[in-house]
Amino acid sequence: MSLTARRRIAGLGLALLVVATAAALVVPMWLIRPFAPQTPRGIALAFWVRRLAPWTTVLAVIAALAIAAWLWRGARWWTRVVLPIAVVLLAAGAWAARQNVFEKMFNPLPSVRFARAAEANWVAEDEPVLAVALGGEARAYPVRQLAYHHVVNDEVGGEPIAATY
Repeated sequence: MSLTARRRIAGLGLALLVVATAAALVVPMWLIRPFAPQTPRGIALAFWVRRLAPWTTVLAVIAALAIAAWLWRGARWWTRVVLPIAVVLLAAGAWAARQNVFEKMFNPLPSVRFARAAEANWVAEDEPVLAVALGGEARAYPVRQLAYHHVVNDEVGGEPIAATY
């Protein structure tokens, strides 16, 4: 195999590492996202990918550094521009694989505001709500809003609660 062919295969390998790292980040977010149907198989796949991502992305960065170092010698100017970009993208992916993206996707409401039932015109009469009654006080949380934030920290009847869906 010629040197040119080996260099092309190495470049393709580097591109595949970038795509695989992006997939390791995007697939779990795609399978577990607000307002989308989720299956047990999809959730299992998402968590499996999340478990592997921190290690596989580090291996991808190491492999990319080796490929980039080998390709650097004798590379054209545009290749010398693309190689660091690919390595930086992979390093960013390795960092992102260690972040809890689900916590960012499903964050609690920062401040809870309430309205009387007659004034809550953004909630349809037939819209499902999660209702809590404690100590003579009642609250209703629209499921539509809870489906996105998943949790509301509140106080009802003097008792702290976490309403979740």
